[in-house]
Amino acid sequence: MKVLLVYPEFPDTYWSFRHALKFEGKRAPFPPLGLLTISAMLPETWERRLVDMNVRRLKDSDIEWADMVFAGSMIVQRESLESVVARCKAKGKRVIVGGPYVSTSAEQLPAADHIFVGEAETTFPEFIKDLERGEPKRFYEAAERPALTSTPVPHFRLAELDRYSAMSVQYSRGCPFQCEFCDIIEIYGRVPRTKTNEQMLAELDALRATGWRGLVFIVDDNFIGNKRNVKRLLPELIDWSERHGRPFSFITEASVNLAEDDGLLDMMRRANFRRVFLGIETPVEESLKEAQKGQNTRRDLLESVHKIQSYGMEVMAGFIVGFDSDPEDIFDRQINFIRESAIPLAMVGLLTALPDTQLWRRLKKEGRLLKESSGNNTEGSLNFVPRMDTGKLVEGYKRILSTIYSPAEYYQRALDCLSHLTQGPEPRKTRLTSDIAAFARIALVLGIIDGARLDFWRYMKRTLTEHRQNFAHAVTLAAMGYHFRKLTRSYVE
Repeated sequence: MKVLLVYPEFPDTYWSFRHALKFEGKRAPFPPLGLLTISAMLPETWERRLVDMNVRRLKDSDIEWADMVFAGSMIVQRESLESVVARCKAKGKRVIVGGPYVSTSAEQLPAADHIFVGEAETTFPEFIKDLERGEPKRFYEAAERPALTSTPVPHFRLAELDRYSAMSVQYSRGCPFQCEFCDIIEIYGRVPRTKTNEQMLAELDALRATGWRGLVFIVDDNFIGNKRNVKRLLPELIDWSERHGRPFSFITEASVNLAEDDGLLDMMRRANFRRVFLGIETPVEESLKEAQKGQNTRRDLLESVHKIQSYGMEVMAGFIVGFDSDPEDIFDRQINFIRESAIPLAMVGLLTALPDTQLWRRLKKEGRLLKESSGNNTEGSLNFVPRMDTGKLVEGYKRILSTIYSPAEYYQRALDCLSHLTQGPEPRKTRLTSDIAAFARIALVLGIIDGARLDFWRYMKRTLTEHRQNFAHAVTLAAMGYHFRKLTRSYVE
């Protein structure tokens, strides 16, 4: 059996980092971990190929080679996924789809032969058996959420590693909180499940065996959702890292209550965590309560950010405007918070109602839903009727983007961020600025061609005089800022 694994294309968004990755000679942030895991669940004798459309084109010859095509996607990849399904069906191929998008919107893909709703650890082996008997079903959905102890080591070697800026692994699924707008708790539940320490170290061993060195993204939506197990993992991760010469640095996502636990923060620092994404959402307490994000109301958010930064970890964060409880001055309050928190990579979006979330159900009941979400909450469109005047909300949102990603504003936040980073340069030989050609491209575009070149050189001068030990990271932040600036122009003009 020949199986083609296809990952649909992402549109150009803040999250794609496409304009920054070009400097590095990379095509995408990281490979499709879900498909690499599915590959490991296929019978060993089956042939398999991976085409990640974010790093290479899907050719007709790829489809013609295969007996079956597997594809998975998030909602923002919907159009590309539908195109892939149509192309493969036109060539008479059996098409199997899964992932977050179809798990909440399966009725949108009638052309697929088989659809997997939710997690596949128990249903995929069932499908293989049904297929061998000649009786595969159209829909597969697990009766309960599976333990992750049965999840195999992903087939990292299947990916074209040199086309990505980071690799990814997963430790847990689920989150204990109940944010109204979040689809993670709908798909994965509110009881975080984790892999064993042995599983995680085996995955890192496999990744290290590929020759990869550098950044690893632990893709959990809340890495500390199960604090007890995380605290058992980290000492072994620290030991593993030291024994192997610290081959990886880590980034992940976590809830703000990370700031309450000095012991956990210290272990993450020792394990070489470099960046943490937080769901800040808003500095307005009433809006947090509306969103059922009570965990953010029990602490000073600005102090929490600075506490995490004090352990040498950069904070990246998500922010939202468009809550019913947002006051008239929400836009200035968001700008001021982002500025004071020294968060360069501030992902600000309009509130969006994702399918099958609590927010979706509430707005549907209130008759305020307009259309299905595109999955991209940063391009300035709404899929529901807000309480604030729509024009005022969208214009205020665009003003936030124009302000926080203006060159002077962004570079100052980057400098403020660098002042918190105490770990120094990463012990790897493949950083962006170690590649002379890549740095030359950055200097050419940002320092000569770009209209903000004077701001860039002022930033570089201050970096060299004040943050020399973090020069490599400073240049990386400059490249990311360029990406955000390019996208912002397309959104606000």
